[in-house]
Amino acid sequence: MECEVIDLPGGSCQYWPHWLESDEASRLHQCLLKTVEWQQDTINLFGRIVPLPRLQAWYGDAGARYCYSGISLEPVHWLPILQTVKIWVEEATCAKFNSVLINLYPTGQHSNGWHADDEASLGSDPLIASLSLGATRRFQLRHKNNKSLPVQSLNLMSGSLFFMGAGIQQAWQHQIPKTKKKVSPRISLTFRNVIDLSR
Repeated sequence: MECEVIDLPGGSCQYWPHWLESDEASRLHQCLLKTVEWQQDTINLFGRIVPLPRLQAWYGDAGARYCYSGISLEPVHWLPILQTVKIWVEEATCAKFNSVLINLYPTGQHSNGWHADDEASLGSDPLIASLSLGATRRFQLRHKNNKSLPVQSLNLMSGSLFFMGAGIQQAWQHQIPKTKKKVSPRISLTFRNVIDLSR
């Protein structure tokens, strides 16, 4: 299976543009649109409570609680199809995951701003695998400190798998920017491994 390695200062990423066949990706996309327990969360943005510019859901092992930007997510028990996809992703990336954050971008105006998945509950060097379904959207990476490095851009197609390896969350931020183009809904499944900080 075709895999592109993207070497960056501080780490590397892997990209499988055709990780799932188009028909399989389409079926999974339609299945998740109907079966995932989507929710509209809110965040505190400069003192104002505003809705996230996307819908999301959090699935995972019991106890895999995830907190970011003032949002606290308790895991919904794995759907069988999500458990199956998790195993496939683990085999491709040689990483282990106990949870998945699923984002739904209904239109091009739904987005995910610059951030790094570097919360303490993800450990000291998080590994993140992202499966894209539905519309193709632009994915961008920028270095946290070295502004002279160019922004890296990649079009994540339906059925593609993108893996951010060791060092990436420490050195880089990423985003899914808004687009004025008319696009159909996109789903991303971002697999993570949450640790219990209370132990």
